[in-house]
Amino acid sequence: MKAKRFVMWVAVLSFLAMSSLALADDKGHGGMSGMKMEGDSGMKMEGHEGMSAKSGGHDMMRMGDKVFSGKIGPWKGTARIVDMKAHMEASGMKAMGAMPNSHHIAFMLTNAKSKAHVTEGKGTVTVTGPDKKETKADFMVMQGHFGADVDLPAPGKYTFKAQIESGGQKGSATFTYRLK
Repeated sequence: MKAKRFVMWVAVLSFLAMSSLALADDKGHGGMSGMKMEGDSGMKMEGHEGMSAKSGGHDMMRMGDKVFSGKIGPWKGTARIVDMKAHMEASGMKAMGAMPNSHHIAFMLTNAKSKAHVTEGKGTVTVTGPDKKETKADFMVMQGHFGADVDLPAPGKYTFKAQIESGGQKGSATFTYRLK
């Protein structure tokens, strides 16, 4: 069971990384020339055949609900919450198997002075649900954003406390999101 869960998350994270590659390619940054969306990530997907590397519909910072925009330590930040099941269905894909975490939080940081994207670092997000239970997840750097998968199991108000460290600097932000 743990192996299936691990393989499923590797597939989801691979999918998210590929979406960011498509964004880089679309913006003329060259992306990763020669990178093709081929191969088997270990998770069966239906309706995935027609997706191209240039499909702009998988850009993490355009998906989901914008839940934060402002200062996080020395950086300017934007955070979005993505309902993974809804996103996969809208993309024409169907995941085979249960997803233990229902949502993805994507944090895009830029240097306030140089406007350069922050692409290295580490961090955590603590989520407090409507039932007052806290869960903690580690951020991973994912092709242009800090991302973490979190479970928002029931409708209600969720509080997010994000802490990020990069280049010897630290920042934190607290914001809320109401799941309907």
